[in-house]
Amino acid sequence: MTTKQVSKLSRRHFTALAGAAGALSLIGMRTAHAAGPVVVGTWGGDYQAALQKYIATPLVDPKNYKVVFDGAAESPRKVKLMAERRLPRGSMDVAALTASGSYDMYQNGAIDKLDYSRIPAAAKIPANLKTDYLVPQYYTTRVILFNPSKVTTAPTSYADLWKPEYAGRVGVIDIQYLTTIESAAMAFGGSLSNYEPGKAKLLELKKQGVRIYPTNEAMAQALQTGECWICIMWHARGVLWQNAGVPIEIAVPKEGSVVYLTGFSIPKNARNKDGAYEFLNAQLDHSAQAGFAKDLGGSPVVDGVPLPPELAKRVVYTPAQQARFMVQDNEYLAKNDAQLKDWWDKVFKG
Repeated sequence: MTTKQVSKLSRRHFTALAGAAGALSLIGMRTAHAAGPVVVGTWGGDYQAALQKYIATPLVDPKNYKVVFDGAAESPRKVKLMAERRLPRGSMDVAALTASGSYDMYQNGAIDKLDYSRIPAAAKIPANLKTDYLVPQYYTTRVILFNPSKVTTAPTSYADLWKPEYAGRVGVIDIQYLTTIESAAMAFGGSLSNYEPGKAKLLELKKQGVRIYPTNEAMAQALQTGECWICIMWHARGVLWQNAGVPIEIAVPKEGSVVYLTGFSIPKNARNKDGAYEFLNAQLDHSAQAGFAKDLGGSPVVDGVPLPPELAKRVVYTPAQQARFMVQDNEYLAKNDAQLKDWWDKVFKG
């Protein structure tokens, strides 16, 4: 190769390298100005609307992380996490999960151990609500909702839903299959570590004409119209529906107050982990936590959230109430979720 050829080759290399450098510079500029989408797998309906209203629009989107929601029930979200866990990149950056669901996904290697140094707002979460794999959003407890004009004696037990006078007016929610089986088990000889006794009792309820609704919103409509008189539900939903004018009252069952905790995890193969941590931190902001309490009826998971006194009385639990809380057996649920869902779909609903 001649000196002239080397010179020409060098100039070509220089031009190519200069062009590549310019392209990289432009990529860097785009990254700085558009941090990219954050895909949040979550429940839909009014829950997703609250996430948009209190987290995405005011707190995350302005930082150039555009939040995109992937709405579904928890079971298909877990299936997706499991199906994608060995891929280099998954389809979700954040996964909304229950306490038991996040435990299951963590044990199966689908979600990350969280780096709390990247979630400064989590410093105000009480230690008993925080785990290595789930940043909580809000918590509440399971109760009985009833229409006092139809159910004139306030229920005291989950077993009251089996009273003959309520036949055909009891509602259950498809996406709450686990808690429905669990409640039946607690009332009829089972426990938080043994749901099996609940199955036979639910088949009795089926024979009485139980109504199965696909979503929480469908249940609210049924309570509003009087199609359904009584159901098992979360206290937070009861508060929310009372605010909306649904004619219901709330009863705490003698079996105990089982805590429902929902929050957010990060899949191991999330594409946008920076955006995921931005979302997790933003949802703990006092403004977001107060919004969840107002619109979702949940109790804040960070200390010091200012709430209107009337709202605080309805959603914040006293120390005496907290002392009676019961916690689901995550290990039992991780081992039995699949067979319980299979029974629910093929036997109870079939």
